[in-house]
Amino acid sequence: MEGVTAMPTLRLAYATQYLIAVIAVFVLWSQVGGQSHLDLMPWYVKLGLGAGAALAVVKATAAAVSQEHAWNGRTLKWFGILLVLLLGCGLASYYCHLYLEDNGDDQQDTSTSVGRVIPPGGGSVSGWAAIRTEHASKEGA
Repeated sequence: MEGVTAMPTLRLAYATQYLIAVIAVFVLWSQVGGQSHLDLMPWYVKLGLGAGAALAVVKATAAAVSQEHAWNGRTLKWFGILLVLLLGCGLASYYCHLYLEDNGDDQQDTSTSVGRVIPPGGGSVSGWAAIRTEHASKEGA
């Protein structure tokens, strides 16, 4: 009877581990690869690589639990698949960095000109304020 309740508990543990692994994969990917690159990437690439990496984590755990020694052939196989998928994540981020990122190279020179405003009469700006004040007082009288 104990074996009957152990299997659903183990499935629940694997499902929970998968959900945690999905979160961990995408947080790691955004921190290492850059969130801006991840935002530019097509959704199906993110879904395939992210879900595949999370599944590889769970399968490696299941392989480690299934036999007496944790590091067995099946565990190493799924660990290798995980490394290949994570390498794929890095290559996809690098591709987005090279080809999908907008660097603004196609824009013309947008430098602004800096100039000085010279008021009529050739005076300085502070002198202009004084002239305006005197002019306003003469008009009021």
